[in-house]
Amino acid sequence: MITHFSTSTLVSCLFTAVSPEIVSVQKIWDRAPHNAFTDLIRFRGRWWCTFRQGQGHGGDTGQVSVITSDDGVKWESAALLTQDGIDLRDPKLSLMPDGRLMLIMGGIVYDHQGTDQTRSPRVAFSPDGYDWTEPRKLLAEDHWLWRVTWQKGWAWSVSKLGEGRHPRRGMLYRSLDALDWEWVTEFLLPNDTWNASETTLRFLPDGMMIALTRPHWIGTSYQPYTNWSWTKTETDIGGPNFIRLPDGSLWAAGRCYGERSTTVLAYMEPNRYEPVLTLPSGGDCSYPGLVWHENLLWMSYYSSHEGKTSIYLAKIEIK
Repeated sequence: MITHFSTSTLVSCLFTAVSPEIVSVQKIWDRAPHNAFTDLIRFRGRWWCTFRQGQGHGGDTGQVSVITSDDGVKWESAALLTQDGIDLRDPKLSLMPDGRLMLIMGGIVYDHQGTDQTRSPRVAFSPDGYDWTEPRKLLAEDHWLWRVTWQKGWAWSVSKLGEGRHPRRGMLYRSLDALDWEWVTEFLLPNDTWNASETTLRFLPDGMMIALTRPHWIGTSYQPYTNWSWTKTETDIGGPNFIRLPDGSLWAAGRCYGERSTTVLAYMEPNRYEPVLTLPSGGDCSYPGLVWHENLLWMSYYSSHEGKTSIYLAKIEIK
């Protein structure tokens, strides 16, 4: 069940002196025809996982599901967010400074042929994970705030503006309440025909902001985060996410493209992304959530390698 990238693993171990191993992988949800695009968080001593459920990958009215678990083994439905005629998708969870849970997601309107007509971000809030506000539209049409990271009272997010390779653009925004967003800068990637898309932002203790950006970029910047340096990764990344562990190391996950797409874990630095471990996965897959808990990396993701596109939870030891 475990596949290692031998060359990348050797390179990674030289720099990190650690190697990840899968402890367990469990399918945790498959009730809809298509279950995909996950995120994961610990909140009030419980696990919370969110994802889109629909008839297929897109082109239909998607719903955002929130499920919860005490132990990560037995899961139950906590909430289902819907809007008439809207494909709610790519939900991401974060904990607000006031203690509420927040869901950021995209909302797409299709025509009768299932082609995108318009889209915009939505946000919903909950005090307990069960009761959620009605998803509220943010920014202008054609924006998509993809993931939110909170730092010192500010919410930070990159909007992937535009559909397809042209004229897709990445815009950095920040907000104090996740409702009113202030434009900071545009991500201008060097010599790339496909500009910034899905992006996860994290902060280092010295204030550096790091962006892991689809399809193949790592960006770094310091306050006021208007000037960015970019490194092109050797492998393309879909649905990118990364986390900083207590020892200071960075670990990333996302879709790896090849003859067959898979979900991978990668060692990461501000200028390097090295896949080192493949999760049981294939086909339509990836979009991981990452949480460090009890000395294990917990990863939610989706995959179609067993036939039906389903939600999985992996526990990974990094030693």
